Amino acid sequence: MASRSRDRDARITRERTRAYLARQTVHEHRVRRRRRDNFVAVGALVVVAALATVAQVFYFSGGPGTPSPEPSASASATPEPEAGENVGDVPDPAVAEGRAWTGELVLNDVPLGISLDGAAAPQGVASFITDAQNGYFTGKSCHRLVKGEGAGLIQCGSEDGTGASSPDYAFGPVENAPADGVYPAGTIALARADTQYTNGHQFFVVFDDTALPTDGGGYTVLGTVTSGLDELKARITDAGLTPGSSDTDGSPVVPTTITSVSVQ
Repeated sequence: MASRSRDRDARITRERTRAYLARQTVHEHRVRRRRRDNFVAVGALVVVAALATVAQVFYFSGGPGTPSPEPSASASATPEPEAGENVGDVPDPAVAEGRAWTGELVLNDVPLGISLDGAAAPQGVASFITDAQNGYFTGKSCHRLVKGEGAGLIQCGSEDGTGASSPDYAFGPVENAPADGVYPAGTIALARADTQYTNGHQFFVVFDDTALPTDGGGYTVLGTVTSGLDELKARITDAGLTPGSSDTDGSPVVPTTITSVSVQ
């Protein structure tokens, strides 16, 4: 009897030991998995943060097209022309005729009177008026809004509505950029990426005095808004940025498109 009792106790002890070891193995596996998952999660956050940082640096140091609170483009979609090289069918600066052009830029049915300086920025103005005359701008979105201390602009004209530059169209260099980097309310300027030869179809309208980086030559000033700026602010930009945007840079709450552009 005593022997059977000892055998039973030993068996129970072994079973309890195996159960304990099994529980320990499961616990250690769960701990390792949590550590791994946490590492993956942190790693993913680091990657996302790094990509966001790269995007922001490209956006702001590049300029509208990619502006700095500027409008901008994606590096992968932007050609890398060498210094002094235009890409695509860029209009001859002579198209600007070295003169002042007047017209109307309509965003969401908000009419803005505009004046373009074909003498100060012949290449940029030639591009803008050609796009206006051939209907390129009609229906294109204003995908980017920048609002904050010392900055207020809306960027328009992206080919695909994402802010990416056209891979088949780029020109330079920058023309008529302010030496001090200050773009007064009413300024119309070209967006660009990281070099002076990445101007394209995109442009931005400054609705509050804005200071932009002068690194890389600044941004080509095409001209000014001569009327309608208050209505633009009241009906579009004052509504702010969409949820999920940063506090100062993102898409506008009010979806905005170019209704029409006319120049003469």
